[in-house]
Amino acid sequence: MNVLIVEDEVDIAELIQLYLTNENFTTEICTSGTDALERFPIFQPDLIILDLMLPGLDGLEVCARIRQAPGQKDPYILMLTAKGEELDRIIGLSTGADDYMVKPFSPRELVARVRALLRRSLRHAGGSPQTYQTAHFSLDLDQRSAIYHGSDTMTLDLTPLEFDLLATFLSYPGRVWNRPQLIEKLWEDNFFGDERVVDTHIARLRKKVEPNPAQPTFIKTVVGVGYRFEDDSKSS
Repeated sequence: MNVLIVEDEVDIAELIQLYLTNENFTTEICTSGTDALERFPIFQPDLIILDLMLPGLDGLEVCARIRQAPGQKDPYILMLTAKGEELDRIIGLSTGADDYMVKPFSPRELVARVRALLRRSLRHAGGSPQTYQTAHFSLDLDQRSAIYHGSDTMTLDLTPLEFDLLATFLSYPGRVWNRPQLIEKLWEDNFFGDERVVDTHIARLRKKVEPNPAQPTFIKTVVGVGYRFEDDSKSS
């Protein structure tokens, strides 16, 4: 597994690299956002550890550009920030990050987060293809593809976590999920953040799958409980 470390503080970058190398990850270090965007299509990382505060292009801009890069590998992104304010975390997640850590952090915890993110993709690797279908959606877990069947059929451009979240909803249509249940399903026992991160990911997913995200048709809020996916089953 390839991990790209984007961190302008060399001591921190090299410490992260040491711990990941000891866990048999292949790593590269970039010390600026510009360098990261140049190395990204060449190195093809499975995961990017991305500092929020970078010289030149900051981590938010780098994250957004990577998510918008056509035809490139879609890596998991773990964002690092020295700021602890909730707003900074929400902004980072809204640009496409899958998880975040606040500095200072434990290198061992960071390695655990990396493994937790990458395990989500490994769970779907190999084996027989599995699909979920409803009236408006088709998901292929083997190919990691999601298609929306509306007035126009289109392939959805989802981050890895957004795909897993939609797959969770489609696997149990009509079920009400609360935040802890979604966290357990997506992160298992390797979640270290605020439960409200789930709301941010739901909002991002709605922007991509709902005709009107302000009035959701598919991902409904169950007040005081959680979220429920509603769509008619696709007839066979």
